[in-house]
Amino acid sequence: MTPAARPSRPARAGRSAVKPALPAERLRARAIVTKLAKAYPDWGPTLDFTTPLELLIATILAAQARDERVNEVTKPLFKKYRSAADWLRVPDRVLQRELKPTGFFRMKTKAVKGASQGLVERFGGVVPRTMDELVSLRGVGRKTASIVLGGAFGVPSVAVDRHVARVALRLGLTRSGDPEKIEADLQARLPRTQWVKATWCLVLHGREICRPVPECPRCPVNALCPYPRKTLTLSAAPRTSAAAATRRTPTRLRPPEVRHPSQG
Repeated sequence: MTPAARPSRPARAGRSAVKPALPAERLRARAIVTKLAKAYPDWGPTLDFTTPLELLIATILAAQARDERVNEVTKPLFKKYRSAADWLRVPDRVLQRELKPTGFFRMKTKAVKGASQGLVERFGGVVPRTMDELVSLRGVGRKTASIVLGGAFGVPSVAVDRHVARVALRLGLTRSGDPEKIEADLQARLPRTQWVKATWCLVLHGREICRPVPECPRCPVNALCPYPRKTLTLSAAPRTSAAAATRRTPTRLRPPEVRHPSQG
């Protein structure tokens, strides 16, 4: 189980081809993020972590799994495995059994082991702080790297998951379905200081209201949304409030350079 080191992934040609945003597009994007931030004042990573390594591992495990389940699984594991070397030493069969509740546990075991091996062999066991270095690790793509950069290090970044992609497209913040083009479109429309905030506001909004079947009547940015297939009534199933949905245990790392959500 010794994966070859991967070279850093070159950016796709589409990223450099994104047109600069017009002033009106930038104003509208900032207005949307401002309203969403008021609706989700506790925006931020929903994975529990205290170190960059924990956030990296948790984000890898969060693929095709609910964050709540990942947090349940990682709570005891983060006490057992405190370094990349610890994750690398645990036998595959043991780690597979421990990760099984997150789903796709064999694939995730390989990804965790591969990323840990890269950290040990090329970065002295320390999680790097650049996109190129992070995506060179096995099991780490741009979304995972962006979450780690923004959440652990306060580096301005936009992470595009399925929620961000869906909400950004419906709100007219992008016309693309390609994650890297969506990332570039959001970056072009928002100041760097709002990239991390925008990511989590879009994620939370996609989970709570702008679902595959959206709850448009209670959407805080309904008036700014051009989506042509808005729902006119709420579904029969009860929904939790946006505020309740975003209350999370404050165990996340807040390094000095990371601004707390209450600071804007």
